[in-house]
Amino acid sequence: MHLIFRCSCAGDLELDCHPFPHCIIRNFLDSETFVENLQTELLGLNFNEKSNDLYKFKQSDDLKKRKEPHITGLRAALFGRFRSWLGEVLGVELEPTVDISCARYEYTDVLLCHDDELEGRRVAFILYLVPPWQISDGGTLDLYSIDSNFQPQSIVKSLIPSLNTLVLFEVSPVSFHQVSEVLTEDKCRLSLSGWFHGPSLERPPRHIEAPVSRSPHLPRDETVLLEWVNPVYLDISYQEQIQEEFEDSSEIQLKDFLKEEKFREVSEALRVAQIQWTKKGPPNKRCYDVASLDTLPQCVGECWELLRSESFFLLLSNFTGLQLHYLCPADDEDEDKEEDEDVPESGEATGSSTESRSPSTPVCCGELRRWSHGGYTLLHDAEAAQAEYALDLVLPFSSAEWQSEFGGYTCYVANEEDEELLTVYPENNSLALVYRDKETLKFVKHVNHRSSSDSGNSSTCRALYDFSFVYYE
Repeated sequence: MHLIFRCSCAGDLELDCHPFPHCIIRNFLDSETFVENLQTELLGLNFNEKSNDLYKFKQSDDLKKRKEPHITGLRAALFGRFRSWLGEVLGVELEPTVDISCARYEYTDVLLCHDDELEGRRVAFILYLVPPWQISDGGTLDLYSIDSNFQPQSIVKSLIPSLNTLVLFEVSPVSFHQVSEVLTEDKCRLSLSGWFHGPSLERPPRHIEAPVSRSPHLPRDETVLLEWVNPVYLDISYQEQIQEEFEDSSEIQLKDFLKEEKFREVSEALRVAQIQWTKKGPPNKRCYDVASLDTLPQCVGECWELLRSESFFLLLSNFTGLQLHYLCPADDEDEDKEEDEDVPESGEATGSSTESRSPSTPVCCGELRRWSHGGYTLLHDAEAAQAEYALDLVLPFSSAEWQSEFGGYTCYVANEEDEELLTVYPENNSLALVYRDKETLKFVKHVNHRSSSDSGNSSTCRALYDFSFVYYE
């Protein structure tokens, strides 16, 4: 099938090197009839739901062997004449590899910040086959600037999808971009996308983030537990039941953990107090608000100290059987097993972050986080390289009823595997404890547009707050 590209018309082509080299070719295909028939063929494909830390959308199977006439014609043209022209423009010999698929983005679908880098990818392309589209519909292709560490910093350009428009950009260590969340409920963002392959660009040294500081417990006695914790969890026999259940599954959720009046007091303070919040990034790793500890109101600060107190370390030891306090009875058999199999040499799993302290000194690190529309965390290589044995704690406080369909829940996955091992949904005043090993990673799922008010008025968005701590033996 013969196709005519209209990219020679100056009014149809836009080149820009900011924030990284990209090109927009409008009215890419000469025949409107061809475009309509191509849309029809693509919408008739089988689509698979794709969902992980980075994205949520529907994708077709690989299109390199499909026999539909318009898909076949476009594929032949893109990876034939057009690829030759592109290689000449770039001065790069592009390989004959065919890499193309179709994506459908619908309400709340998103592809978060990433750089597209994978061995052999040289130029990315997207051909939009969408109905009339406005910026209020979401689904824009957002391009990020970078900071001095070659990390994504902020969105500096947003491209609105437009029918029969082809976007190309050079894949590089700094080609950070995202597909913003689709906000319209009655349109489908349909596109063909893929990569032209060739020699990869040279990568600068990867930026390594400073390790999160860890601290031993605060010297607080059991008075703080008596003041804050539901008395049922201070009963020794009940703690033994909890430990048995935890040792069976390595996770547990303790409902109504704080005394009701304390939980209400902290919830109200989080909602109305003048706490200073800072956006935490970079966006290819995380996006949420973290509280400045010196701006916490008294009751919130006291709750923070509870989770860092010596008596709470001991309570966690009783809940889990982990050695988080010297008074926790040691299990000789478990100790022998850990010595032989589990416990790495000092610094083996986490580099220099463990070398400055004794491996026998229990420590923790924590944050008070605020989650709202657009918040998430992503898996990344550095996290996998530094993974170690740890006890995760999350204690949520939501300002309104929070539903699982909003996102904001924590997923645990095996390293380099897509299948989720465990999902922990935020539940008011429910203390979640999860013990993970060196092969287990976690992320917080993107908080989507449904977290806004039911009326669609984004000015009254719901928010979720949580204390997030990690404890190390």
